[in-house]
Parts: sequence; structure tokens; C-alpha cells
Amino acid sequence: MNKPFQPQRRTVLKRIVQYSALGLFALLSPFAGSLVQSTQAQTKSEFNAKVINLAYQSSGDIVKVRKVVEPRFKALGVTVNWVGPFAAGPQLIEALNAGKVDIGNVGETPPIFSQAATTSIPEFVYIAGRTPTNGANQGIVVKANSSIKTVADLKGKKIAFQVGSNAQYLLAKALQEVGLKISDIQIVALTPSEARDAFIQDKADAWVAGDPLLAVVESTIPIRNLRNAARINTLGGFYIGRRAFVTQNPQLVQVFLEEAEKAGEFAEKNPTVIANDLAPELKLDVSIVEKVVRRSAYRLRRLTPAIVAEQQGVADFYFAEKVIPRKIDIKQAILPTLQYQAIAPNNIK
Repeated sequence: MNKPFQPQRRTVLKRIVQYSALGLFALLSPFAGSLVQSTQAQTKSEFNAKVINLAYQSSGDIVKVRKVVEPRFKALGVTVNWVGPFAAGPQLIEALNAGKVDIGNVGETPPIFSQAATTSIPEFVYIAGRTPTNGANQGIVVKANSSIKTVADLKGKKIAFQVGSNAQYLLAKALQEVGLKISDIQIVALTPSEARDAFIQDKADAWVAGDPLLAVVESTIPIRNLRNAARINTLGGFYIGRRAFVTQNPQLVQVFLEEAEKAGEFAEKNPTVIANDLAPELKLDVSIVEKVVRRSAYRLRRLTPAIVAEQQGVADFYFAEKVIPRKIDIKQAILPTLQYQAIAPNNIK
């Protein structure tokens, strides 16, 4: 088993030599990665945790069901503890901020709401991006016999969704397209499963839905999708980590991201296999789960300036719409260059 990482004077001096040639470049380009990758192989046992707490949502997690990280962490003497299921991203990030979760994945909105809720430096940091889907896995839906025909018809209507999730961003941007704001509708703030139930029971006029719940309802009752997430939810979400855990255990974070990317690549090439893996956990028919898998995206992305800028744009939109109480700087939750390079595996592009 690897010994816990404890920086010594010689190690510090060695790293000063390793990074001196890159220092100016790192300052000028905080996302430049290729020149520091060679140093990653020279830093070993960069962790002190004996347990890693990985979060998963009720919508399913391919890393969990494929059991791909357990062998890697076992070889390092680290125990994997899966925490969940969480109803959605806001609940997951709340647990992370409380120190109960080390790594989890969420949509673009939960980190923004979390950061806007406090003036302190965020407890979380962004560690990887998620590739976006084509938008078919989400939508603003109504019953097929509803008098609501367009997004513009939602004015004054009751709409059920998880507040603080990417469902809110989809709704807010779709309303903006037709000259409306969130304040023009009646919010029915519920968890995703509760929002589904309210919609089915006619306690809400519309529902901002996402898979797998959307796929299930599509197969059971006639509905119409007024607007899916195409050209709106283009970020795909993020993997986030607890700041203290990430900075103290970069090797463990890198191992996790490397295996998550491998699992994502496998999932996109083998949707039927993944559907069979997920179906028992989701307690759904394989045919429905395969539909979910085929319109999902599982690959990871490095945090480029463009991705960070797009996330800042989402935050600025929420502030302009008076959805969040203050303007925030996304870069407060972005690691410094060398720390980020210590966690970013080579198989993520």
C-alpha cells in the first residue's frame, strides 16, 4: 500500500526545479496543459485519504454500475464509498459542501446556485466537463390534450421542476426565446420525481423533465414536448470535487477521472450493454433504459477557457434575470494551473 503523501524539503526543491521552466507560461495561460504533463509521472503517492466518497444520483451512474474504479483504488489501499442516491444536483452539491461527498457530477446550474448562496470561497471545485447531448433527453412537456401549444402559452401557468437544476436553465432560456421570464410563470418547486407525479396528477400544467423519468412518462401517457434542450443545455454538466479533498489527493482524483472517461467511451460504443447494467438499479425495462442511454452523453472534457467562459455566461444570465442574489466569478471554483494538471488524466481531451 502506498504511504501517505507528506511533502519533504527535498521534494519541494525538486518541484521548484521541475516547474521553474514552466512558471511564466503557467501564469500567462492557466489552462495550458501539455507542458506540465511530463511532470505528472514523476509525482507519486499524492494522496492521504483512505476512503473516497463518490456521489450518484437516482438517474443512474455508469461508473458505479460498471464498478470500474474499485479495482484501481483497492490497489492503492483506498476504499470506495458510494453515497446516494441523490434526487438531483442541488441535493448532491449540498452534501458535498457538508463534507459528505468528495466527487460527484451535476448539471451546469447547481454549482452556480451554490456559489451564489455564499460570499465565501466555494467548498467545491470544477474538475472536468461533461460532453453535451443533442437535447433530446430533456424537455418542457405538457399532456397531449393540453391547450398549451407553445412555450409562449406557458405565461401564468404552473410548471413543475427542480429549482436550482439544469431544468431551471432550460426553462428560463426557453422563456427568454419568446420574450418571457421565470417571473411570468408559477413555479412548482419539487424534486424530479415529485415534479413528474404532480404533472401526471394534473397538479401542474407543464413539467420540465429529464431522463430517465422523461423516457418513462413518454412510454406511459401521451405527452407533447414543447421545447427540448437543443442549443440551450450545451455544457453537458460537470464533475465537481470537494476542494480540500481534491487539493490533498490529486492522484485519487486523476484515477477517478481516467476511469470515468473509459467508462463513458465504453458506454457510447455499447449502449445495449450499459442498458442491461443500469436497468436493475433503475428498476426499469431494458428497452426504456436503452432509449435513455442512446440519447445520453458520457464522455468527459477538459476545462478549457471556452467552457469556463460559457459557464460564466450561464451565471451572468441568472444574475441578469434576478434568479440568483449576486454576481459570481466562476474562476473562484477553478483550480490553479499546476493543481489542475495534477488531476487531469491524459485520456481526457
